[in-house]
Amino acid sequence: MSTPAHSTHGEHAPLTTFTECHVGILRRLKSLDALPALLEPAAQARQIAADSLAFFREAIFEHHLDEERDLFPAVLASAQAGAERERVQAMTERLTCEHRAIETLWKSLEKGLKRVGKGQDADLDVDDLHQLVSAYAAHAAFEEKDFLPLSETILSRNSNHMAALGLSLHMRHVRQIPAHI
Repeated sequence: MSTPAHSTHGEHAPLTTFTECHVGILRRLKSLDALPALLEPAAQARQIAADSLAFFREAIFEHHLDEERDLFPAVLASAQAGAERERVQAMTERLTCEHRAIETLWKSLEKGLKRVGKGQDADLDVDDLHQLVSAYAAHAAFEEKDFLPLSETILSRNSNHMAALGLSLHMRHVRQIPAHI
């Protein structure tokens, strides 16, 4: 029996199924081929999240404590009574409020960052993250431009005041050696 020169669509249906499968398989393989390019950014995201978690707790929280326990009281105690002390008081209150706001933003991000650091899915509040970065940039800029130069002026009037601040900071950060050694 001979096959007709023109086959009907129904006779090629099984072959069309194979073609459609190939299209789907190739689409999936193309996605798979893109995977290596995505692994590096994913690994980088995990590393940034893990590093940020450690850094924020170890460095930024400690930095805030150093300022609030040592720097701010030293500058306030050394400021001249009147307008200078009032200015320093207002600045330290502002900076302390900013510390709490930054720490609150951090706490809102911490859980999500922990999940990202472990390579898990996380709903990270991008607005809070951007707000944290910009709030800290503004905070640091104010300290660098206004508060620290004023602190330098005030504490430099008496070298003992600057030395006392240095010693206080050193003692807080020096490793404690157990007495029984």
